[in-house]
Amino acid sequence: MKCPFCGWNDCDVSDTRHIEESSIIKRRRECIRCKKRFTTYERIEIPPLTVIKSDGKRDPFNIEKLKRGIRMACVKRPIAEDVIEKIISEIEMELQDFIMEVPSKTIGEMVLKRLRKIDEVAYVRFASIYRKFDSVDTFLKELEKLKRKNRF
Repeated sequence: MKCPFCGWNDCDVSDTRHIEESSIIKRRRECIRCKKRFTTYERIEIPPLTVIKSDGKRDPFNIEKLKRGIRMACVKRPIAEDVIEKIISEIEMELQDFIMEVPSKTIGEMVLKRLRKIDEVAYVRFASIYRKFDSVDTFLKELEKLKRKNRF
């Protein structure tokens, strides 16, 4: 690792920590020449993931689109930002199990599973878009299903 202060090509690592619930490694380094300390962050590069849409079309996975969808479902709900970030991080880590492609249905189900545990309104909001409710009846059927599952 090259020192950002003096440009020397040899530095010692004095501390290494894994940042909780992410694939980031934080390293504390010290330059052998100038003795200055600095921190580096390493992230595991995940090969690009392709999302297979319901119509068969393939698009590159876009984490921002996922974040936007989850945040829209959670608007004006009593859900802390760190809870939303945890959901996103969990899904991102779970997606690492997929080699090259993942069906959009799988991603949607991952989101629904987590939203259902924290907020039923956010769950129904996300489901209405993800499952493409085309009528009030479809919407009501989903609500009835949710009510039945909560009784038992």
